[in-house]
Amino acid sequence: MSRVGKQTISVPSAVKIAVNAGSRTVDIQGPKGKNSFTHRPEVVVSYDDKSRTISCTLDDPARIDEGNRRAYWGSTRAVLNKMVRGSAEGYSRKLEVIGVGWNARVQGKKLVLTVGFCNPIELMVPEGVAVTIDNNTNITVAGCDAQKVGAFASLIRSQRKPEPYNGKGIKYSDEVIARKKGKAFGA
Repeated sequence: MSRVGKQTISVPSAVKIAVNAGSRTVDIQGPKGKNSFTHRPEVVVSYDDKSRTISCTLDDPARIDEGNRRAYWGSTRAVLNKMVRGSAEGYSRKLEVIGVGWNARVQGKKLVLTVGFCNPIELMVPEGVAVTIDNNTNITVAGCDAQKVGAFASLIRSQRKPEPYNGKGIKYSDEVIARKKGKAFGA
């Protein structure tokens, strides 16, 4: 048995679930946004409206050890759980821009980073993701899809990764940069 897959997902009252067995899609809509997921044919997803729970099972439990069926079962449950949580509460990642004169700003649907290059870096904000800037150096990426939020935050960080000597760069707010000592001259 899959330890993750056999657990049910409790759905908050503000979230609406629509399971379409024919096309294997699950639509989740909540106050923070809407998510949709198409699951594998080996997994059966059902929603109980009375107890407000989603359960995942295999189409043929006798063949559980064939191929990757156990992995698909657990992965489907984990993805649906993240989508329910994202539609109800949302996800966010916070980043910090560290460097003298370095900053970030939002212009329409673009995030503009001034991080020590001769030209500013412009990144298009994906659909379903919101970016806010505090004090020109604190970036908050928020949305209902954890994958989109994490991918865009990673893209922002990759534009100027933090370096260990001066600590300059773009880092996650909870990230700790291991600082290195510079070269010492003279003996």
